[in-house]
Amino acid sequence: MVLDLFKLDGRVAVVTGAGRGLGQAMARALAQAGADVVSVTRTARSEETRRLVEACGRTFHDVACDLADPKQRLGLLDRIVSQTGRLDILVNNAGIFGRHPPEEYPLKEFDELLQVHLHAAFDLSQQAAVHMLPRGRGKIINIGSVLTFEGGLNIPAYAAAKHALAGLTKSLANSWSSRGINVNCVAPGYFDTQIAGSLKDDPVRGPQILDRIPAGRWGDPDELGGLAVFLASDASNYVHGSVIAIDGGWLAR
Repeated sequence: MVLDLFKLDGRVAVVTGAGRGLGQAMARALAQAGADVVSVTRTARSEETRRLVEACGRTFHDVACDLADPKQRLGLLDRIVSQTGRLDILVNNAGIFGRHPPEEYPLKEFDELLQVHLHAAFDLSQQAAVHMLPRGRGKIINIGSVLTFEGGLNIPAYAAAKHALAGLTKSLANSWSSRGINVNCVAPGYFDTQIAGSLKDDPVRGPQILDRIPAGRWGDPDELGGLAVFLASDASNYVHGSVIAIDGGWLAR
């Protein structure tokens, strides 16, 4: 049955930034499909995500790691596998945001953003491959943005990181697809999350953004779950190196 292809029973998914927002929604969806979930956040205080995952009857692990710090990332997935016994799915979702005019953008903040969005994604993908390649299977999902395709305004670090993430996705797919690892990228548009609240509520930018979305509304984080499950499951076994927009039609405008 085709629906059986979407089942994740017995699999382990590591989701960075799963404490809230899109990461939490994807963690919940993966648990609903049968996966056990490991949440990686800076503080390991993802109690709401734990409740959502365990309500699905799945096991939840909460791991602390500041992904901006290469030293903290060292051996992270080895430590996780020592607890879970396996690693099947990696979702590189964690992110930070900064907005400054380019001529004023602090280089330290620029470097930190690239560490979280880009360097950590490659680092953890490399660590994941150590466990996935010997088994000849695994799913890596990078979370980009519509800014993977656009330049935005006063967000040079974010735009650079998200553009680079698409290139990283394609490069890793070229290297690993024949060896059983699927590497793909999801490019969300404007979703109604806590981190986006200030933008949505902005009296100028909020209406401007809404007016440009053909669907006529911001996305609900749970609407990302189906795509995450698809890319994590056997239903996507022939999908490699793709950057898939889920944006209410934003990029089509």
